[in-house]
Amino acid sequence: MDEKLRDEEALDAYSRVIVRVAQLASPAVVTIQPQSANRATGTGSGVSFTPDGLILTNSHVVHGARRIQIETTQGLRREASLIGADPHTDVALIRADAELQPLELGNSKTLQVGQLAIAIGNPFGFACSVTAGVVSALGRSLRASTGRLIEDVIQTDAALNPGNSGGPLCDSAGRVIGINTAIIAGAQGICFATAVDTVRWVAMELLQHGRVRRGHLGIVVQTVALSPRMRHQAQLAQSTAVRVEKVEPHGPAQRAGIETGDLLLGFADQTVAGIDDLHRLLSAERINREVAVDVLRGGARIRVAAIPKEAAAA
Repeated sequence: MDEKLRDEEALDAYSRVIVRVAQLASPAVVTIQPQSANRATGTGSGVSFTPDGLILTNSHVVHGARRIQIETTQGLRREASLIGADPHTDVALIRADAELQPLELGNSKTLQVGQLAIAIGNPFGFACSVTAGVVSALGRSLRASTGRLIEDVIQTDAALNPGNSGGPLCDSAGRVIGINTAIIAGAQGICFATAVDTVRWVAMELLQHGRVRRGHLGIVVQTVALSPRMRHQAQLAQSTAVRVEKVEPHGPAQRAGIETGDLLLGFADQTVAGIDDLHRLLSAERINREVAVDVLRGGARIRVAAIPKEAAAA
């Protein structure tokens, strides 16, 4: 077969996939128009994943909005209500009083670097724009506006611009594999999406509780380096730990006997090498349950029992 003909056939196959996904996914993608104090605050994107009007988007898209309006590609406009938002993962869930075409949520655990990734959204107000690229990397981490780390982030080179936020990143079957969340200003082809497995978990928490439940110990902490001498004396493999800068009166940490200046080394038999480790381990399952906390104090390693409480919503 002629090489030029083979290239044309490959291009046609690629184009057919993009066209099919665009046709399948576009009706489920909505424009989100939040308003704050009776004025528009820009536009974002969202994707319907149930026929009764549940829509996923970014937390930063609807943050501070007193009113939310959505518009479909068919021109249908509806008011939407905020079910809940989680700034720590930049995911929000809203509901519109309308029957919407849903898009299936995929599985981010099966993704592979190099596979096709298709982003659909409303960049700069251009509704239902489609861009295509590949999954550039998996398991990235991205710092949320709250300072927490969003883990298991998908990196893609499918072009994203302001207004794409909250729209779906799809695979070649048209399933949602992520919610587009961020770009790096000044960079080309470096864009990020919160992985759909994280999004699904957050959505279930928001539906059940109106918030994502997380534990807290009632301490202010800082990640610090451990000196070689300290590591040798305490026989530690880790090079960093979490130092307690402040203990909240009558909080879980104080009740457990944790003191200012203590170094937290472990939590629930897991190594704590930094603040992000502690955040990840303080999950909802540990709220109101006794957990072993390993502490280094005055060169001696001790273990205390703490009972984390639910953290206030962000």
